[in-house]
Amino acid sequence: MVADPRSESLVTNFAAQWLYLRDLETKRPDEILFADFDETLQHALGRETELFLDSIFRQDRSVVELLTANHTFLNERLAKHYGVPNIKGSHFRRVTFPEGHVRGGLLGQGSVLTITSYATRTSPVLRGKWVLENLLSSAPPPPPADIPSLSTEGTEREKPLSLREAMTRHRASPACAGCHARMDPIGFAMENFDAIGRWRERDATNGQAIDVTGVFPDGTRFEGITGLKQVLLRQPEQFVGTIAEKLLMYALGRNVQYYDAPAVRGILREAAAQNYTFSSLVLGVVKSRPFLMRQAES
Repeated sequence: MVADPRSESLVTNFAAQWLYLRDLETKRPDEILFADFDETLQHALGRETELFLDSIFRQDRSVVELLTANHTFLNERLAKHYGVPNIKGSHFRRVTFPEGHVRGGLLGQGSVLTITSYATRTSPVLRGKWVLENLLSSAPPPPPADIPSLSTEGTEREKPLSLREAMTRHRASPACAGCHARMDPIGFAMENFDAIGRWRERDATNGQAIDVTGVFPDGTRFEGITGLKQVLLRQPEQFVGTIAEKLLMYALGRNVQYYDAPAVRGILREAAAQNYTFSSLVLGVVKSRPFLMRQAES
């Protein structure tokens, strides 16, 4: 079934639901700060992710490669945006990067980086929350209603604050610190990508080199997008378990509940023997009790 061309809707619809790719259509980055962003680029960013997912799914690769793969799909417009040379024409083609390249996997793709940013700047909080929620099934609780907005303005004697400095002040409140301690390190590790997914080395606010180090509450340290992926891959079953949950949710047409947890664990356990291939997850979903016992629509 996955090999059938009609299964392309699984890729597009599942990706839109799981990764929030539909949000890309409504993103409007600031026209002055990001003058190069247009509808052509917007479409290309989404199409890259769809083609990338399709390649993993149809080739029945391990879904762990969604984080680790060293290839993507580019046309000339998107390659120019990423700074990748020698790509000509409007058609998309598979491009292989050197091992460990920053563009490898979902976390280096402009679609994800754009939908997790504001119109004028990046957001370590949005990016950290997106990773926790969509890749690790560990979404933080909603923020309190009275949290003030983030400000990068310094005092009269200070230069404008970097985003990291502003965030450090922002989370000084005990009410903020708990959740930010989990989200912020992830988001800061992705700060070399700007609000529309371009690579950068320096902070546009103060010209300083961007600090992409992160420390989790348990003391785990990492640096940049490469270090973040290494941390995420130490427990691949958490990432794969999230995909299993999202696939089951997609198949059932409802949110996964606490009583579905045994089924998700069963899907994950059986898929582990097949190196977490996409087909093993799909087969686990269709053989699961929630799927087999679901009620028909009245």
